Amino acid sequence: MDPGSILEPLNPAQRQAVSAPKRPVLVLAGAGSGKTRVLVHRVAWLISAEGIAPQSILAVTFTNKAAAEMRTRIETLIQMPTRNLWIGTFHGLAHRLLRIHWREAGLQEGFQILDSEDQQRMLRRVIKNVGVDENEYPPREVQWFINAQKDEGLRPDHIDDEGNVGRRQMIKVYAAYEDACNKAGVIDFGELLLRAHELLRDNADILGHYQRRFSHLLVDEFQDTNTIQYAWLRLLAGDSSLPFVVGDDDQSIYRWRGARVENLLRFQHHFPAVELIRLEQNYRSTANILQAANAVIANNSGRLGKELWTEGPKGDPIRVYAAFNERDEAEFVVNRTSDWAEQGNKRSEVAVLYRSNAQSRVFEEALMNARMPYRVYGGLRFFERAEIKDALAYLRLVANRNDDPSFERVVNTPTRGIGARTVDVIRQQARAAGTSLWRAAGAVVADDVLAKRARNAVWAFLDLLEKLDRDIANLALHEQVDHVVRVSGLIEHFRKQKLDRGAVKVENLEELVSAARGFVSDPDSDLPPLVDFLAHAALEAGETQAAAYEDCVQLMTLHSAKGLEFKLVFLCGLEEGLFPHQRSISDPQGLEEERRLCYVGLTRAQHQLYLSYAEQRRLYGKDNYATASRFLRELPAELTEEVRPAIQVSRPVYRHRSLEVGAPDGLDLGRRVRHRKYGEGVVINHEGSGAHARVLVNFETVGTKMLVVAYAKLELM
Repeated sequence: MDPGSILEPLNPAQRQAVSAPKRPVLVLAGAGSGKTRVLVHRVAWLISAEGIAPQSILAVTFTNKAAAEMRTRIETLIQMPTRNLWIGTFHGLAHRLLRIHWREAGLQEGFQILDSEDQQRMLRRVIKNVGVDENEYPPREVQWFINAQKDEGLRPDHIDDEGNVGRRQMIKVYAAYEDACNKAGVIDFGELLLRAHELLRDNADILGHYQRRFSHLLVDEFQDTNTIQYAWLRLLAGDSSLPFVVGDDDQSIYRWRGARVENLLRFQHHFPAVELIRLEQNYRSTANILQAANAVIANNSGRLGKELWTEGPKGDPIRVYAAFNERDEAEFVVNRTSDWAEQGNKRSEVAVLYRSNAQSRVFEEALMNARMPYRVYGGLRFFERAEIKDALAYLRLVANRNDDPSFERVVNTPTRGIGARTVDVIRQQARAAGTSLWRAAGAVVADDVLAKRARNAVWAFLDLLEKLDRDIANLALHEQVDHVVRVSGLIEHFRKQKLDRGAVKVENLEELVSAARGFVSDPDSDLPPLVDFLAHAALEAGETQAAAYEDCVQLMTLHSAKGLEFKLVFLCGLEEGLFPHQRSISDPQGLEEERRLCYVGLTRAQHQLYLSYAEQRRLYGKDNYATASRFLRELPAELTEEVRPAIQVSRPVYRHRSLEVGAPDGLDLGRRVRHRKYGEGVVINHEGSGAHARVLVNFETVGTKMLVVAYAKLELM
């Protein structure tokens, strides 16, 4: 084909990248700047204009979907098949190498790959075999440790125990796990890359063959590479291959997965002849949105630097909404989305983004109440999450000991020494006696059927449930839920996991407490509050979310949003301690990653962008009065427009402002109160004095009400 036709649809910077001379190239590609197009056209240029054979090109992406899309687009562009072109993910390409060179890699010919669950099962057996206490070293935590070491290219004998007993035990399990995998002829995902790296490193002939074969290496999302991925690429490139990498240091948001944004700087050091090309023209967002994103990310240090711009329109201002609380925030999002749909737009063009998974619950509730279809992208709805199901199972057992599914779910969660054999004995007893598992467990303990250790473990579980029942008898509903999730050991169980995933589960459990605190029973219901709440949770879990093909609102965390785009975006929860997250505020590197996450969120919006924060938020079981996020303060004022509520009240915007004085009877702004009819709420304004004093209260269940203080009989909380 005519090489000129490859360059014709590209802008000047894209053409420069695609037709770059034969030297290492680093393309710094801003959000929405067409990086995939550049990669596709680069491959087509190499084949059509430079005469490079397809078998001499290796292209690495981060997902199988991206690899398949790239191959299809290349074939369409050059109008010929690309069977000899190696395109795939890091793990896919490493797997291909190991299948070809299994003997040199020290593997069995028919080696199998363990998925995450298989790996955990094997680790559970290994932990038991080496005599390590599974309660102290849970398989999931050990799995994280081993995978993290492999991502850094470390075998057990390369790891320093740092004089730490716990670390020494982890290394011991790692070594035993390696032996078990070798004997079984299996490898895990982390082993694919580590073993492929060692294969090339330790076999000069094989390395030389692939270095000569792959004269051109192309890598997408380079900012997300970890240590072993970068080492593998550098080894394969050698001194003669010509790497062409595309990345964006401003969109590096996976440090917790081992991604190393500093690999972009290392690349420039290891390949000093590199040509740096910036793609800054954006084809996604309006000028206002891009200027806002540029202003926020400019506060990060150590960037390679770029400025996004567009030839498109300036667009609407970025709207900022200061909500009374999280329910007001969710109602605002639903109302604006409804307006959007009524104008003939699709709901699937709307995304609600948030920092923490736990935030989805209130949005889900508001959308269901409005009968508006939605989908939680890349995740489960709140009441479908495993840790929430665990907590609800404990609560159901407290309310009804004969709930067999709940008994089976938590009898050994957290682990307490009640294994599968013990549960089988209890099941057999239940079948024989025609009774529930709870009663059967009591009978098994009383009849001394089990070994002493198992019997004691079962007795302790039964005693725990009885104690929980006694302890919560006279507590408010949210206190009942809080007590059960803590005393059951679930909070501590997940907190022990040295994973962000464990912290997220703790946050979700604490959010369940918030859900209980905000729950209002049906006035006509005679059920105890706990039973009523459990029925509510079951009904919400039974409400299926919209299918992927339906026209529905998209809910997702900011991490899940990377790579996506929407015409209307709500970026919610912009409060200090929530976004940026409390865990990152005191860590300079963590704070910079939070800011990159904000940048990713801002640049998902094509036409309209709303930012919101709540003056008071009930999250993780607690009421918080947070200040607006620093990211809001970093926005140029001329780009934003504050959206006022329908009822005008005094409220802080971005900077701290003292509350009004002279509040009647101590009813200061932000004070929580309780009304005998309307329930709990927050004072958001007041006027007048004496007998004529009135307060505006935002109630959780009925919204805002203006009340005369003398007659309202508000109870201060």
